[in-house]
Amino acid sequence: MATSRPALITLTALAPVSWGTTYAVTTEFLPADRPLFTGLMRALPAGLLLLALARVLPRGAWWWKAAVLGALNIGAFFSLLFLAAYRLPGGMAAVVGSAGPLFVAGLAALLLGQRPTRRTLLTGAVAAFGVSLVVLRAAGALDALGVLAALAATVSMSAGTVLTQRWGRPEGVGPLALTGWQLTAGGLLIAPLAFLVEGAPPALDGRAVGGYLYLAVANTAIAYWLWFRGIGRLTATQVTFLGPLSPLTAAVVGWAALGQALTPLQLAGMALAFGATVAGQAGPRRTAPAPRTLASGRPVRPAESRRGTKRGGYVSAGPGPR
Repeated sequence: MATSRPALITLTALAPVSWGTTYAVTTEFLPADRPLFTGLMRALPAGLLLLALARVLPRGAWWWKAAVLGALNIGAFFSLLFLAAYRLPGGMAAVVGSAGPLFVAGLAALLLGQRPTRRTLLTGAVAAFGVSLVVLRAAGALDALGVLAALAATVSMSAGTVLTQRWGRPEGVGPLALTGWQLTAGGLLIAPLAFLVEGAPPALDGRAVGGYLYLAVANTAIAYWLWFRGIGRLTATQVTFLGPLSPLTAAVVGWAALGQALTPLQLAGMALAFGATVAGQAGPRRTAPAPRTLASGRPVRPAESRRGTKRGGYVSAGPGPR
């Protein structure tokens, strides 16, 4: 059964909502100062699980395409995002990430021929401004490497989003398999870097095991399957406008579960960012086709469109292939 567009947008939005819980799970359940190991535990087990379910491997050019998408959407993105999160104060990484719609709009124009509209650019700027009101804190100096890492992570994910839509999927391959390819490729990219930089894996207690299971299954395997499924059916700009839901969810989780207060300014920022997210889902208006007419000027009736119209002793074809 085909999924309606509102339902598809809602299901795709569950991905960034899930990602918004990552910070709370990381700080409350996982070992400290292990960003690469955490990225590895998010990506590789989830990828192997989806590969086992899909039981489909890439063929031909899709070996390198899956590797490129896995590097952009998973491997490089996870590594750079965690690096930025550990080096930047407060929610600065989320602010840089909220500029994703603007990056995607530019890349979509270059690679997909989707010309950005004024509404796209305006709503993208409003979303970034709204997120900044929610997550920015006055304290702390900005780290140049952290800012560059956050910017590179946003560009990496934006490029992966656009290329995922440009390349689509091989015939007969569903989003489950495509997601598994990318998560596995990204995890294999992170693995040697994690062991080289951070050394042997840390000792894990029950809370950490539960946290990693949540990140691997719900936060990554299911969330990224919904995300790539949405990319295949929505425009790249529509998908990336759902990104601000992640820092907004993080703020709500911090308020509800961790006792972090929300100021009136933060609530106003949440309203702005959410409004821009909703506005970003509005597709281009489609004009209704003009009614077809016969040479006499009389409108074509539905029955005539199906069986043709008699003219001068022969039957002319209908208005074209259906």
